[in-house]
Amino acid sequence: MVQTTLQELRALLDERYERYNRPGFIANDPIQIPHRFTLKQDIEISGLFAALLAWGQRPTIIKKCSELMQRMDDAPHQFITRHSEEELKRLLKFCHRTFCDTDLLYFVHWLRWWYGQHDSLEPAFLHGGTQRERLVAFHNIFFSLPEAPARTRKHVATPARKSACKRINMYLRWLVRRDDRGVDFGLWTGMSPADLIMPIDLHVERQARPLGLLTRKLVDWDAAEELTANLRLLDPLDPVKYDFALFGAGVDRT
Repeated sequence: MVQTTLQELRALLDERYERYNRPGFIANDPIQIPHRFTLKQDIEISGLFAALLAWGQRPTIIKKCSELMQRMDDAPHQFITRHSEEELKRLLKFCHRTFCDTDLLYFVHWLRWWYGQHDSLEPAFLHGGTQRERLVAFHNIFFSLPEAPARTRKHVATPARKSACKRINMYLRWLVRRDDRGVDFGLWTGMSPADLIMPIDLHVERQARPLGLLTRKLVDWDAAEELTANLRLLDPLDPVKYDFALFGAGVDRT
């Protein structure tokens, strides 16, 4: 780390955390999509899409996710589990960046299969003792069905390909972190917030490097683990709370 004491660094990031981890954060962030729902399964499904489509400018992400939810009658769990072949046609020609209807139809197919056996998406993320093992296992489970298109694999990151897995780690932050701020949901209890890995995007990277929190040149899985390990020195029980501090300051360029 740079020549800053842990106490000084903690004070700086805690102040930023307090500034950004508040309900006002929701309106301009993709997390607003799952916040439109109250049913656990709706939150899980809409959150998964909002996180995995979080690619590009936030207003565009929110617009495309809103469109997708509308195509599902703003009831994603009911649509996923009960749609007819005719209703499935509503999803055709949906596209955000390189995520198009071929990918979307497999996501829906897999989710229908999963919810046919489970009440929640959470168990899909609990196979393994470390976050790396869990995310590798989730990727393998997700693409275990014979219908899985090869092209869709790029839309679900895995540490096995050395990816930093920014979107999946962000999704897990949403579902696992528990506090009284009203932003993250804390719906899943099988995973500890202490085990979560920091999502790294350009905003986070630009803030973390000058603070000495990130030294690895490549932004890959090892970099995500390095950043998280340094943040655990500041808060071992909830290191990814500093996603608010680093991302928020990065967006505001403070």
